[in-house]
Amino acid sequence: MSDDTKSSIEDRKLSKDALENGTIFAPRFNESGLVPAIAVDAKDGTILMVAHMNAASLALSLETGIAHYWSRSRNSIWKKGETSGNVQKISEMRTDCDQDVILLKVTTGANGANCHTGRKSCFYRMVVRDQDGGTKLVFDPKDVPRFDPKEVYKT
Repeated sequence: MSDDTKSSIEDRKLSKDALENGTIFAPRFNESGLVPAIAVDAKDGTILMVAHMNAASLALSLETGIAHYWSRSRNSIWKKGETSGNVQKISEMRTDCDQDVILLKVTTGANGANCHTGRKSCFYRMVVRDQDGGTKLVFDPKDVPRFDPKEVYKT
C-alpha cells in the first residue's frame, strides 16, 4: 500500500453537504481511527459479518480488491481468509450517507465461510421471545458449519 493512498484517505475533511452529496470519498473514522465495515454476499445479499477498518486496511482493500480489516484483539491488519482460505473478493464498495460506515459486497473463496465458527455468516442465530417473555437464541438451520474451526485454526 502506498503512503499516498493511506494519507489521502485519512486526511480528507469535508463540509456536511460535500460529505453527503459530493463525489469525494472521505470516510469518517472514529476516535480510535476505525470505521465499521459490513460485508454482504454479492450474489444473495446475506449479511456475512461486521468488522472494522482503519485507514491502512481500507487502502489495502481498495488497492488489492481483497477485504482487509483491522483486528482489535490482535491490534493488526487482518486479511480476511488468510488462514482459512475464505478470502473475500470485493465486487463493490459503498459508504453510507455521512461516510461513517463501509459496505462491502464480496464473493468468498474456498468453502464460502465468513465466520470463525465455520459458518457462512456470523449472524447464524436469531434472537426470539420465549413463552415466558424472555429471549433466547435459535440457530438458523440453513447456516451450518462448513469447516471445523479447531482444525483450521489449530486451537
